[in-house]
Amino acid sequence: MRDAEFTDPRLVAVYDAECGWSADDDFFLTEVGTAPLRVLDFGCGTGRLTLALAAAGHTVTGVDPARASLAAARAKPGAERVSWVAGSREVLPVGVYDVALMTSHVAQFLTDDGQWRATLAALRAALVDGGRLLFDSRDPADRRWERWNPVDSRRHVPLPDGQVVRVWTDVTAVRGGGLVELRRHYRFPGGERLRSRAVLRFRDEARLRADLTAAGFRVDRVHGGWHGEAVGAGEDGELVVVATAG
Repeated sequence: MRDAEFTDPRLVAVYDAECGWSADDDFFLTEVGTAPLRVLDFGCGTGRLTLALAAAGHTVTGVDPARASLAAARAKPGAERVSWVAGSREVLPVGVYDVALMTSHVAQFLTDDGQWRATLAALRAALVDGGRLLFDSRDPADRRWERWNPVDSRRHVPLPDGQVVRVWTDVTAVRGGGLVELRRHYRFPGGERLRSRAVLRFRDEARLRADLTAAGFRVDRVHGGWHGEAVGAGEDGELVVVATAG
């Protein structure tokens, strides 16, 4: 199944256990700041950062098309502070938010150029003039997919109920235009095995800047990592974008 780690409740639980708070969350929380703002977390998943933003005093809306991920988010402490919305760009209002976020490489799941540009346009429309868009995307120059193999990617993920799930990734195709196809493998205690397929789009800095400009954004900064490194200079292999609407 494609993107099953977001839609299959069993794999959502593995994703949630594996993806704890990290340097990217610190970066986005700091960038949003402490003054109360209206924040959109687009592609909020199981709500790790969404809930932290709400706890910091912001008025937060979490939007995601995966209902199983939203169910996990709604079950967490503090979830009542967040407005959770099932859907994608079609559910976004106009001129409402001060900040919009796309974290955890959500941008890379928007593989089609038309879909990507329409999403940027919808995010621009959802922001007030002068509002900010913050997101991350892996730098294709880092060639991160070369480390997604059964040896280097193998890890053990402990679940809250004590089970330990073995997880690994392999790449099935690298195609033109920065498209990478992969599979994630999950082996549960007792030998049950589940799989999830994904297709990701790697866009370079020039492409991101051009698409943002076309959508009505001004690109303020692009970092190469979570500590403000120049593009290509850090170890994170990221393109971390801060842009302003209008």
